[in-house]
Amino acid sequence: MNLSKTTCVLYILASLLAMKQAYAANCSSINEYPNWTAKNWSGQYDHANAGDLMQYENKLYRANWWTKAVPGSHQSWRYEGICTNPTTPIQGAFDTHGKLSVCGKHLCNKNNHPIQLRGMSSHGLQWYGLNKCLTPQSLDTLAYEWRADIVRLSLYVQEGGFETDKTGFINQVNELIAMASDRGMYVLVDWHQLSPGDPNANTALAKEFFSRVVQQNKHRDNILYDIANEPNNVSWDAVHNYAEQVIPIIRNIKSDAVVLVGTHGWATFGISDGGSVQEVIQKPLSFNNIMYTFHFYAASHFDAYLEALDTASDVLPVFVTEWGTQLYTGDGDNDFERAQAYINLMKRKKISWINWNYSDDPRSGAVWKQSTCSAGSFSDSQLKEAGIWIKQQILLER
Repeated sequence: MNLSKTTCVLYILASLLAMKQAYAANCSSINEYPNWTAKNWSGQYDHANAGDLMQYENKLYRANWWTKAVPGSHQSWRYEGICTNPTTPIQGAFDTHGKLSVCGKHLCNKNNHPIQLRGMSSHGLQWYGLNKCLTPQSLDTLAYEWRADIVRLSLYVQEGGFETDKTGFINQVNELIAMASDRGMYVLVDWHQLSPGDPNANTALAKEFFSRVVQQNKHRDNILYDIANEPNNVSWDAVHNYAEQVIPIIRNIKSDAVVLVGTHGWATFGISDGGSVQEVIQKPLSFNNIMYTFHFYAASHFDAYLEALDTASDVLPVFVTEWGTQLYTGDGDNDFERAQAYINLMKRKKISWINWNYSDDPRSGAVWKQSTCSAGSFSDSQLKEAGIWIKQQILLER
């Protein structure tokens, strides 16, 4: 590649990054692997030199040093962004739907029309978060190749999570919110309380977390907040009491934010705790712009759970914020047939959903094969069986 062409490309890249457009560059003039940029001693093109740009699988890379590695497969390459036509920038979900609200039993767009969002959840940010499985490249893949509407940021409270480094995790959440927002996605900030199961045990921490994060992101209209991931071994009355304390913290800063509340029984409307959907239906929260969450794992949760989701969504605004095709442990064989029954119901009733999880955890519920994140190559060849299927479900009719 000659100097003038390189200079031109660098100028384009700098300009586009400054504008935060949804593409990296027009890569039509950039060598595509295996069309190498540099010659060896015998005059044959077989490598790239430091600073050379190459494209591969619609992604742009810059060589950090002399290399013969496939772009993106080795640390000798630095990811620069996606390649597409600058005259037709990709529109993200937020560009399309705008500020969301709850209208009746549905999540609705800026025109008050019911919509369905489909996306992915991170694994715990303390294990698979920023600069691990959530990177500029992985989020580009999720936003532009998978066409996901939303990403869920799962911040555990215990288990090495928020309580161990409050400021560090708030900074990480804020940075990830900015990265996802730049790519046109909605963001669900997930207060991932799990053990202890009673969210009231962490009320003070929740108030601190949400007051700081909402304040720092009050200028954004693409964020939803889930104040309790999976309440368990606790009554709906107790969850209700917790929500009445935490929701005002958010609303005092962002009065119209969409807030999600985890239901009892590990977010199953009580089914997994021997409870009933009717407990929530008979005692809903009095706030507006509220949704109730439901979780399922297809290989563990059969007809009673599907019926509970159907019944609840007839009366209440429901968001399926976590689900998988495996056992409730996030592991085991995939049950795509039963998962399809849930998919069909959610499509018919415009119930938004987020799949667990966008990481390379060894279990079958993580969409990427092990070591994908450290290698930094988020191509289809690195997807597990569930990942292939989930990507297809997100892309359906897009």
